[in-house]
Amino acid sequence: MEGTLKDSVPPYNEEAEMATLGALLLNFSVDLLEEVQQFVLAEDFYKGAHQVVFRAITALKDKGEGVDLLTLTAELRASGNIEKIGGLGYVASLTERVPSTANVAYYAKLVQDASLRRSLLNIAHQLVSDAHNESLETRLSIEEAEKSIFDLNDNQSRGELKPAPEVIEKTVSAIEDRYRSKGAYIGIPSGFDALDKLTCGFQKSEMIIIGSRPSIGKTAFALSMATNIAIRHKIPCGYFTLEMSAISLMLRIVSAESRINSNSLRTGLLKSTDFNRIVTDTAGRIYDAPLIFQDTPNIPLLDLRSLARKMVSKHGVKIVFIDYIGLVSPENTKQDRHEQISQISRSLKALARELDVPIVVLSQVGRQSEGKTPSLADLRESGALEQDADVVLFLHRERTLDEDEDDRESSSIIKTDLIVAKQRNGPTDTVRLAFVPHYTRFENLQDY
Repeated sequence: MEGTLKDSVPPYNEEAEMATLGALLLNFSVDLLEEVQQFVLAEDFYKGAHQVVFRAITALKDKGEGVDLLTLTAELRASGNIEKIGGLGYVASLTERVPSTANVAYYAKLVQDASLRRSLLNIAHQLVSDAHNESLETRLSIEEAEKSIFDLNDNQSRGELKPAPEVIEKTVSAIEDRYRSKGAYIGIPSGFDALDKLTCGFQKSEMIIIGSRPSIGKTAFALSMATNIAIRHKIPCGYFTLEMSAISLMLRIVSAESRINSNSLRTGLLKSTDFNRIVTDTAGRIYDAPLIFQDTPNIPLLDLRSLARKMVSKHGVKIVFIDYIGLVSPENTKQDRHEQISQISRSLKALARELDVPIVVLSQVGRQSEGKTPSLADLRESGALEQDADVVLFLHRERTLDEDEDDRESSSIIKTDLIVAKQRNGPTDTVRLAFVPHYTRFENLQDY
């Protein structure tokens, strides 16, 4: 019986709610209120009377007035709420429930914790309701529940205020760190020096588009960056490969890391020294790399979002690659292709902001770009990609009419342009990279 009763009452902490409000009344200052607002807003209080009192305190602060029993009572009378909360006696009783005004942040955290628990219960109840509703798609219910929980986690500091003095102090400190480190990037380095100088690394919450015509090397370039990030810098990296299997990509990585011709790996015609190098050196370095693959073909957008959240929450992934957007299955298959890609693009940009990590998305460019330098207008199937992206990169090289696969394989390197066609927060330019066909890898041109 006791357990049933406990389960029927939503979590709340009346003593903490009263102590928080009482401390504000006894020792009010704007700084003290802002400290409380880092943890709670009015709706985080369980009792309606406490929500009303907190809103009245906030209203007085916004008017530039002091807060005490007299001003609060006057504000509550003016709004017609004094009797609704229990009268002057109840307001006065708040100040009697304060163990120490110095612990107001602790009381506010207790209020926040109870509020979060109630929100979790609401999510659970909604999930139970959705589970019984057979008209709803199951994956959609799961995705919505996951998003609600992530939002709940992000909103723990939703009331945090950042005055200019605090922001400028942290900014100057960051500038000083960069000044002293001489060239450190504020984002995640791609491993390509010329690109990183332009972008200062890939930034949190950004969506980066990599576009090119087929066979120019989108996957090779993305995989080269992913291995630079995970193997060289030990930064956890997630890679969705929708066109190739994880094993196929791993063969490319082994070839590049061991400097063994990729064709030898495919055929198995290896020298004993090459095989031993793979086993004793290359495999170990890759084994220790924080690189997470997901190779479901034509993955539904909802599943991709869910798995990306799992990569971030369980594996600490700091950057996500998606190879490529044209193979992501949309939520609404009845829309035309332009609308589908627009919806996927907006969803991936929102996901980057939600997870606070850069998301690198590969995309083909239209046939009209064949034989000329690609531009933003050439992004295939949707202008939303150009609009949503924070950075757009194009791979480009001139292809002659008689170029074939044998010509490409016989070259030691192939110079390729990397065009930074859009950068929301930085310059645009073109840099040159070296494509190494023997290892299906891009590298810095100055290394050759």
